[in-house]
Amino acid sequence: MSNDNVDVVVVGGGPAGSAAALYTAQYGLDTVVFDRGRSALSQCAYLENYLGFPWGVDIQTFYELIHEHVEEAGGAVVSDMVLSVDERETGGFRVETQEGRTVDTDRVVAATTYDRDYLEGLDDEDEMFESHQHGDGDVHEHVSLDYVDEEGRAPVDGLYVAGAQVGRGTQALTAAGNGMEVGMAVVVDVRRDQGYWEKVAAYRSWNWPRSTVDHEWDDEEAWNERFRTHRVPEDHDIDPEHLREIQEQDVERMKSSYMDREEAQRREERAKRRWAERLDDELLLDVLDDERLREYVQELEETSVAN
Repeated sequence: MSNDNVDVVVVGGGPAGSAAALYTAQYGLDTVVFDRGRSALSQCAYLENYLGFPWGVDIQTFYELIHEHVEEAGGAVVSDMVLSVDERETGGFRVETQEGRTVDTDRVVAATTYDRDYLEGLDDEDEMFESHQHGDGDVHEHVSLDYVDEEGRAPVDGLYVAGAQVGRGTQALTAAGNGMEVGMAVVVDVRRDQGYWEKVAAYRSWNWPRSTVDHEWDDEEAWNERFRTHRVPEDHDIDPEHLREIQEQDVERMKSSYMDREEAQRREERAKRRWAERLDDELLLDVLDDERLREYVQELEETSVAN
């Protein structure tokens, strides 16, 4: 990855950073997460209040799952520590790591809990940072909440801050929620830079049932009419060629957000199998009904004999 170029670099692979990376990667932005260094979550003995894990989850498994989620979406998670983030004269940033990687990127999301040294020099440090005393008595510096807007945008163009680094998300779940909001802001800003106006700049990652489409799927005029009705301002002076390009792109994204029942069922089965693959074999055998297990073995034997 030395001297590489990506769309988004996320510094910190905890809940906030991984959630931000998930959103940008799902949208299609080339996203890299650098994750190494002191972690707040690693100091937790067992995570019991993360939604979707009613019996809790051990920290190692949780980290593996959130990183796998980012990778499943198309992002990369790299075990390396970011040492510096510097603005480039041509725009964007140059990121340098402990292991000698150099990555150029348009946008950086700072999502570390403790380390903030890599941000030094990007702006006036008196405005950017503030001190905070933790419960252990140690004094730590992090990005001031007043330095960023509600969606994590910093005054430095292309820089965003998420999670505990900016005082948003001292719990894993709230950190992830804030990280997702920051990831959404990144995508919105990318779309704005590409010429999307406000009604179309907002992007939501959501799968609708295909059965809810109220017109024939192949009726292109109906899709275009939906775009013109809901996405184009009534009084606008948008260049016709630009409007046509955005309309084509937006209609395609609109279509891709619908999923038929068969595809939903296929993904459901795949997800369940992936969950099962992560479980310990002995635990699986222990919780399975003995009679059902015997039936399964018998079915395998009969199939083997038949073949």
